[in-house]
Amino acid sequence: MPDIKITPLGAGQDVGRSCLLLSMGGKNIMLDCGMHMGYNDERRFPDFSYIVPDGPITSHIDCVIISHFHLDHCGALPYMSEMVGYSGPIYMTHPTKAIAPILLEDMRKVAVERKGESNFFTTQMIKDCMKKVTAVTLHQSVMVDSELEIKAYYAGHVLGAAMFWIRVASQSVVYTGDYNMTPDRHLGSAWIDKCRPDLLISESTYATTIRDSKRCRERDFLKKVHECVAKGGKVLIPVFALGRAQELCILLETYWDRMNLKYPIYFALGLTEKANTYYKMFITWTNQKIRKTFVHRNMFDFKHIKPFDKAYIDSPGSMVVFATPGMLHAGLSLQIFKKWAPNENNMVIMPGYCVQGTVGNKILGGAKKVEFENRQVVEVKMSVEYMSFSAHADAKGIMQLIQNCEPKNVMLVHGEAEKMQFLRTKIREEFSIETYMPANGETCIISTPVKIPVDASVSLLKAETRIYNAQPPDPKRRRLIHGVLVMKDNRIMLQNLNEALKEVGINRHVMRFTSKVKMDDPSPKLRTGETLLTLLREKLSGWTVTMQENCTITVETVEIKIEEDEKDPKHKTLLITWTNQDEDIGAYILNTLQNMC
Repeated sequence: MPDIKITPLGAGQDVGRSCLLLSMGGKNIMLDCGMHMGYNDERRFPDFSYIVPDGPITSHIDCVIISHFHLDHCGALPYMSEMVGYSGPIYMTHPTKAIAPILLEDMRKVAVERKGESNFFTTQMIKDCMKKVTAVTLHQSVMVDSELEIKAYYAGHVLGAAMFWIRVASQSVVYTGDYNMTPDRHLGSAWIDKCRPDLLISESTYATTIRDSKRCRERDFLKKVHECVAKGGKVLIPVFALGRAQELCILLETYWDRMNLKYPIYFALGLTEKANTYYKMFITWTNQKIRKTFVHRNMFDFKHIKPFDKAYIDSPGSMVVFATPGMLHAGLSLQIFKKWAPNENNMVIMPGYCVQGTVGNKILGGAKKVEFENRQVVEVKMSVEYMSFSAHADAKGIMQLIQNCEPKNVMLVHGEAEKMQFLRTKIREEFSIETYMPANGETCIISTPVKIPVDASVSLLKAETRIYNAQPPDPKRRRLIHGVLVMKDNRIMLQNLNEALKEVGINRHVMRFTSKVKMDDPSPKLRTGETLLTLLREKLSGWTVTMQENCTITVETVEIKIEEDEKDPKHKTLLITWTNQDEDIGAYILNTLQNMC
């Protein structure tokens, strides 16, 4: 049995640094190439020495697929392609190709220019890396080479996020990246057809969570924000530049309008304009409501939300600020947090998942003091709220995807080991599907049954359809195709007998079967023949039934001859003969005549 091998270099029983090596049918594919937000040392990037101990990896990888622009899925791409060395094809969707370099550059600035880190990629390396990228559209079948085919499906989650179906010969794998099975205010829900892959590799960030009603969550969020600003507090909402940011902005904008509130709402400078540009450019990736209203009103042109200036950090009075990044591990959101955390009137709302090691993860865990690299200690007196507006599938969504695409095996990645174990048990119980959850660096080998694709000739299929349609309706009747398997030029074709004989240059030998049916009919031979002809034409409406001058009735190779007894002409014998290729129709006619006589 041919094997599919998967080795996580990241996201194996862990969230962050998504990078999987997939080997099947002699092809090696890298699925995502992300960085870990919780580390500032060499652990932040996947360990590419696993592929080859030293030097470029181009000869070992056939292609790289990036699911979406979040840095835990694409943050190590320039490092891998320009510093480790990879010059092969890289595939991602058009929005991902447009947005990823902006986020990579923002991250590079924070790491190198503010923190002074070395061994990091440069601006030029990001540009050189993106030149190697081929952008794909949804449902477009892309042949990487003569054997490796990929196709992207809509994943929701963020603008441009895609699941990828990957096929080599008869083996296929679906890699979900991050996805969301419920539509939100600006994106639709993930969708994939019933492709029945050998393996489904699914994220499992919220493996044990079943989210409450979205409306309740939104109401709770708006109530907490309103209460905080009403008593003079400041609300910090750490977000990533695109995705939840737009979702929550639309929510607050609508609420501020409805309640006629005047408290200022700010968004990190420059990012709103960039986000607007990309949402306009890729409007087809948003949900139906936004596409419909876009002509009359751009949902992303906000009336109440203004660009943020760093001088506002120390301004007195209430305000709501959206700042990046979303896990409080660097940048403006962390800067604001340090200033506002000691004041108990203030609030921080974490709207998404926070990786272990980040400040976001620490304060959600209840930390009242946070120590930073320069020995600075910040007291956390502000209230800390977690509200899941995360665009990841919950446990119910993951089960729904499995039901939709009917995989033969499931692999869980991008999640915490304990939660994965729980979901793995549920999948096995509900679907009886073998489920894997390898750790980083652990190779998982999945055996798949050998499938031999066989083409069938058009004439053979047409003949079968005619035979099937000519018989009385019976939904339980099996549809059988009788043909000859011919192997030529590494292709296997099921052909009808004449085509196969012609292909191999052999003369045909025909074997005929004959059965007798006795009948009593005082009518002359010709009249008996006409009666039988009428009966068979009624029963075989889709067939050509003819009678020759000697009263022989023919249907395909089936012949019905009428013989009279010389002594008593009313005793007649019907001779039904057919060749083996028309055995079904011959047997059906014989049965019909036996019942009639």
